[in-house]
Amino acid sequence: MVRLSRALLRTYGRFIDDLRIYVKGGAGGMGHARLGGEGGKGGDVWLVAHRNVTLKRMKDRYPSKRFVAGPGANSSIAALKGAKGKDCAVNVPPGISVTTDHGELLGELNKAGDKLLVAHGGMGGCVATNFFPSKGQVHMIHLDLKLIADVGLVGFPNAGKSSLLTRISHATPQIADYAFTTIKPELGTVMYADHKQITVADLPGLIEGAHANKGRGHKFLKHIERTKLLLFVVRAHTCMCFFLSLGCLI
Repeated sequence: MVRLSRALLRTYGRFIDDLRIYVKGGAGGMGHARLGGEGGKGGDVWLVAHRNVTLKRMKDRYPSKRFVAGPGANSSIAALKGAKGKDCAVNVPPGISVTTDHGELLGELNKAGDKLLVAHGGMGGCVATNFFPSKGQVHMIHLDLKLIADVGLVGFPNAGKSSLLTRISHATPQIADYAFTTIKPELGTVMYADHKQITVADLPGLIEGAHANKGRGHKFLKHIERTKLLLFVVRAHTCMCFFLSLGCLI
């Protein structure tokens, strides 16, 4: 007997798969020229993958989408070596690719606990800089979520992918008799009696030319990159036949 869960559906409700945010490292602290003291280094901005975070929750919690680390402390008579500024840790969901506005890939966070440095803090003032500090790095970065699932349902529009997902899980994707009813991935979890579970994703309809961005295009293709298995759903007259792919996506 299969027991079904809605946990992932709740987690990914109102799905967002791309978010642009501003990150800035902290400025370094002033050096103390007369005593040769060094200012503290500015804080860094880190992205940390966290299992209970979604891009939708990030957007709701931080509407300004600005993340700034703390400045380094100035050198003083009481403390010639200024303290380092406070780092800024930004929780993001696993499965994130991080790029700049210029398309440069900064890195990926594929599992909970992964960390990525996205903005360095500035150097504190010292002899080499004539005791003047430097500013921290500033980036506008894109957080691009590529869905991670055990099984992805693939097929032409109206092949019955959403109907299948509703039968095997408690997910409630929109179902209608027109093309591209599913315009965002829908997730459902199937849990077995021995407590093993698999995640099934209903992906937007695939059409010829998707690689050239036709139909849902790249929005579809990026989500199959990290899906372990593909289940092809094919409508044949009044019945549906389901074929499990023999290959795995890497």
